Amino acid sequence: MSKNTVSDRFRKVDVDEYDENKFVDEEDGGENQGGPDEAEVDGLLRQYPSATGGPEGLGARERPGGERAELLVVKVLSSFKSSDIEKAVGSLDKAGVDLLMKYIYRGFEKPSDNSSAVLLQWHEKALAVGGVGSIVRVLTARKTV
Repeated sequence: MSKNTVSDRFRKVDVDEYDENKFVDEEDGGENQGGPDEAEVDGLLRQYPSATGGPEGLGARERPGGERAELLVVKVLSSFKSSDIEKAVGSLDKAGVDLLMKYIYRGFEKPSDNSSAVLLQWHEKALAVGGVGSIVRVLTARKTV
């Protein structure tokens, strides 16, 4: 006739896990770090004029953001030769490409002389590596740089 409806198997799913108001951002950490100072970045740019090391060295410590960090990142990105951009972006992991995309969009907010052209080159290469998903992750991220 009828089956046992007293089963409690459905109770093993934690419905609170899917609550929109209980969002936990995956990018924790790094809020208390200050990042490099401008003299350190200038020294490294003079030491490595071709800047083949990639932006990942800066990006890992730049998460707190701020206008100073944005200016430093745009300065570093501008120092790359256009032929080295693809190699630098290719050396980044998924999180690095997303962080680079965040700084690219931040740089678009306050363009300076020739920065938009440079940032567009970086955007093209970052889009080729990260895909549209990278743009979506950056535009929907709760934390900004």
